[in-house]
Amino acid sequence: MASHLAVRAIEDAVKHGKAIIKFLSANDVGATRSNQSGFLLPKGAWELYSPHAPKRGENLKSTVSVLWPNGSITQSCVTWYGRAKSEYRLTGGFNSEFPFIDADSVGSLLVLVPVNHANFVAYVLDTDDDIADVQAALGLEVIDVWGVYNPAGAALPETENECIDRQFREFAAKISGWPNTESISGATRSALLQCIRDFIRKTADAKLVDLMEQEFRLFKLVERQLCGPEIQRVFASVDDFVRTASSIMNRRKSRAGWSLENHVAHLLTEAGIPFAPRASEIDGEPDILIPSIEAYNDKRFPVEKLCMVGVKTTCKDRWRQVLKEGKRVPAKHILTMQRGISSKQLLEMKLASVTLIVPEALHKEYPKVPGVKLVKVAEFIDWAGKLVKV
Repeated sequence: MASHLAVRAIEDAVKHGKAIIKFLSANDVGATRSNQSGFLLPKGAWELYSPHAPKRGENLKSTVSVLWPNGSITQSCVTWYGRAKSEYRLTGGFNSEFPFIDADSVGSLLVLVPVNHANFVAYVLDTDDDIADVQAALGLEVIDVWGVYNPAGAALPETENECIDRQFREFAAKISGWPNTESISGATRSALLQCIRDFIRKTADAKLVDLMEQEFRLFKLVERQLCGPEIQRVFASVDDFVRTASSIMNRRKSRAGWSLENHVAHLLTEAGIPFAPRASEIDGEPDILIPSIEAYNDKRFPVEKLCMVGVKTTCKDRWRQVLKEGKRVPAKHILTMQRGISSKQLLEMKLASVTLIVPEALHKEYPKVPGVKLVKVAEFIDWAGKLVKV
């Protein structure tokens, strides 16, 4: 259930008709010790938060007051760096006592609501439930870098090609009720295989990110088609409205987890790695158990040949769940799409013998911690392939 803070963030975004959401990276909070400071902003949505269009060779500034969730107000600056770089950043007013730009904030969700070019309202959410509720309520899913909520404005430039759009429209035209998650995941894979040249040759890390991003687009297309009549009707009561909205939000939140599990299972199958998905017969019901339930239950089977993977879209406070799963396997793995967590959490995972598997494109969002190594998806698949070889 969304906290009061998350509800306020959703209300402000809807009230003002725009918001930018992003997971705070190690670079944003200065954990990478780079010369950059402040919050990086999406260049493609500059009109929402700056009066200055990007210009090569120029640095352009605008002042802004930002109201933060603890009630503090910073007198900050949105700067376009067009000389040495090519980026917008929100800087200024973030001294050593500012609570939202420290190492523990890595992986938290920043919700920035530009009331106008001179006044912003900002929220920083750090629980998985709040993060999921905000994305579901605003119809966004931050997988790569940004989510931009701007329903009344001009559509942001499409990055998907016409072939994928056509494939998705054809899939949506054939359905009359909600397809199961495997069908949506399968339709996404089919479209990318047919429409993206050499998709099959991409790394497992790149495939997973592409599949997750594109499936969310397909899901939203299906959602508009199936939920349109339901939300346009006259509601019988407030309770009727709340039930309908709750049903839509719950479907959005559960979809992401199933989507990730489906695509991870496909990558393992593609690599010829035997596994049991959703092993309900095993303590804790692991998401992925390698190589099989039979091997796990066979006390003669070497424990070092077993592998358990928790598949979590976010893992800031849910990672400890895997410690209770597949207790015969002492070393756990978590595969996540989380855009960064704090150094403290990474160290806690290491001490608990939990290995984090993260798509390569997201590694830059994590702080560097001595003795802690993030594992790429492709690296894990290679390792698991060797593990199951006789």
